Amino acid sequence: MKLLKTIAYGACFMLIGTVAFAQSQSMKSSNETSVEDIYLNSVQDVIITELANSQDYDNKLVALQYLEDSVKGGKVSDEQKAALKSLAGEGITTRVRQNGRLMNNFPDIRAKACDLLGEIKTEDSKNALLTILTEDAEPMVASAAVRSLGNIGINNNDEVLSAIEFIQHKYAALNPTSSFAFEILDAYEKLAPTAQDKRSMIESVTEIASNYRFATPVRLKALTLLKNLQSENR
Repeated sequence: MKLLKTIAYGACFMLIGTVAFAQSQSMKSSNETSVEDIYLNSVQDVIITELANSQDYDNKLVALQYLEDSVKGGKVSDEQKAALKSLAGEGITTRVRQNGRLMNNFPDIRAKACDLLGEIKTEDSKNALLTILTEDAEPMVASAAVRSLGNIGINNNDEVLSAIEFIQHKYAALNPTSSFAFEILDAYEKLAPTAQDKRSMIESVTEIASNYRFATPVRLKALTLLKNLQSENR
């Protein structure tokens, strides 16, 4: 039954894509949005929302595939942004339980949604990612959230840097991994120009540079960033 639903959704999207392409070919000379375009976009939003809200894992993957296409195309509706935020919090901000068991804990879904949110550089995306970063215990999701926060580049009153610093200290004590440390350093590098006070970030980078549990390339990256930050902070 789930397979049939997924196939049906796919067929709807294929139909929408075919009609949209045909219409775009006939409307090249016009920049106005037609009633048909608006209708097709609204149908697509409804389908994506239903797929994202479905309890079926495969349907959520299909939703992410179409959301990725929208993000790459630079045309993401408010409904699609809402679907992305919902998927980013799947099993964290939105929990479905059956007999006490969490049924929608899909870290890979959350991580992919976080990566896509990082391509939508808005205050709303930043706030959603901050929530996931502070509440999600999965390293792969935290890594995606940090990466996306660095890509967005919004850091009002150092709130993003403070959240990343907190997570860095947390994982350094509980589960230090070179890959996560690298993502943190990369985000620091991108957000450094927005920092009001670099002292806490310098302390965090120093902790990574001096931790020999991290791979040598990661510690070297930390040392290079540390030199740059210290020279800028003088």
